[in-house]
Amino acid sequence: MGSGLHFAYIVKCVDDSLYCGWTSDLKHRMEAHNGIVPGGAKYTRGRRPVQLVYAESFHEKRAAQRREYAIKRMSKTQKLRLLKDTN
Repeated sequence: MGSGLHFAYIVKCVDDSLYCGWTSDLKHRMEAHNGIVPGGAKYTRGRRPVQLVYAESFHEKRAAQRREYAIKRMSKTQKLRLLKDTN
């Protein structure tokens, strides 16, 4: 069982596309997506820099993963609405 917070997040890529993921270390994950540290999703490697535009925290890893799955199933229009509604 993990400790701490887990996050579902959305980043905006340089080409205006959106990428959704989950992590337990948001700062490290953003550094990985931007090539500062090794790692990051293959999708974002060719679309740097990326900017964090949405993050939702959860106490349970599984809850963050479920939220990531739900966001990934959304259309881009729905994702943009989510971003607008939370800002």
